[in-house]
Amino acid sequence: MRSCITPLSSIAAGQKVVTLERLGTIEKPHPVQKAFIDEQAVQCGYCINGMIMESTAFLASNKKPSEADIKQALANNLCRCGTHVRIVAAVKRAAASI
Repeated sequence: MRSCITPLSSIAAGQKVVTLERLGTIEKPHPVQKAFIDEQAVQCGYCINGMIMESTAFLASNKKPSEADIKQALANNLCRCGTHVRIVAAVKRAAASI
């Protein structure tokens, strides 16, 4: 769920909330975080938190996504610097390692 458009109070009562900071650690990043690092999918930083969290949620329900599936899942996240190709590659890499 995107926090930029959803008040936490409307959905969090009694629910587990996972943030980017709690997804993995510096010593042991989450597979999606590791894939984004390995693919050098971060450039300006504008979209990266949303891309990583959206990718993590997406891969939890789709273990073997196609490239079209990945693009559709990330369609609502705006990337301003144009690293789309590397972001898609990172999600593919993460899917293969999860």
